Amino acid sequence: MQETALRLRVGHLLPYSMSDSNTTNFTNPSTFILLGIPGLEADHIWISIPFCTMYTIAVLGNFTILFIIKMEQSLHGPMYYFLCMLAITDLVMSTSTLPKMLSIFWFNSREINFSACLTQMYVLLCFSAMESGILVAMAFDRYVAICHPLRHSTILTNSVVAKIGLAVLLRSGIFALPYPFLAMRWPYCRTNVIPHTYCEHIAVVNLACADIRISSYYGLFDLFSEIGMDVFFITVSYTQILQAIFHLPTKDARLKTFGTCISHLCAILAFYTPDFFSSLTHRFGHNVPLHFLVLIANMYLLVPPLLHPIIYGVRTKQIRGRLLRLFTPKGT
Repeated sequence: MQETALRLRVGHLLPYSMSDSNTTNFTNPSTFILLGIPGLEADHIWISIPFCTMYTIAVLGNFTILFIIKMEQSLHGPMYYFLCMLAITDLVMSTSTLPKMLSIFWFNSREINFSACLTQMYVLLCFSAMESGILVAMAFDRYVAICHPLRHSTILTNSVVAKIGLAVLLRSGIFALPYPFLAMRWPYCRTNVIPHTYCEHIAVVNLACADIRISSYYGLFDLFSEIGMDVFFITVSYTQILQAIFHLPTKDARLKTFGTCISHLCAILAFYTPDFFSSLTHRFGHNVPLHFLVLIANMYLLVPPLLHPIIYGVRTKQIRGRLLRLFTPKGT
């Protein structure tokens, strides 16, 4: 099984000479079988404990962020609207994978419908790109707030924020569409066992007994054109922000202003680092152990949703204050 999984990871098909007991003849399978974490099947129960804990904290944290921003009138502004979008995106990304993943770990429920698998693939790719776009919008918000503070309220009106959110949604939805459509047209005539915990794009299309270079090339094109451009715009924004900070008259003012950007920079690193690492090693890291690749892909779905509420809850004074009032008994 490990040898088979390793062959599938790098996109090689099992040879035709293998016995019929190891092959299955079908063009489009009715179901896929999610293997979990290849090589660590005996440890699934133990692995599920931190995964479940992280998911629970992420769900509670993001719902808390949404609740506080909704209840606190003073937080109804561009930065917090973008933070709400980020929280919703995190909830969708983690919830689209973790419940099924835990059912594999706990109940050995490995089957997933072919259509459900492609839907999960689309949702993950779409909302991953949405999260990237929201981080760009938040960087733009910080740029306007620091470099053009007197024009912030006139530049980032509620109407502009809504248009940015709609643009991010449309861009992500359109760019993610080719993935499931391409995956749907490939013939899957060897095996329907996916060596992964969820329907990750490369893990699925590597099962096809066809030339999947179009899917692979489109994935790289999307990675560098969409995510790469987002990273470029974030870098430009923060270059301008740092220049503005260094020109502030006092050290205290520089530290205070830079402190407002720390949380966003941490969120950026938490999202993009595992994203690029996972995407590139799945394509080029042929010597990287398969279980390590799967664990990194899972961390990409768990760590940002877990860290965002902590980062913004701790670093944002208004949210921290409202949270303390929420859990502090009146009269104390």
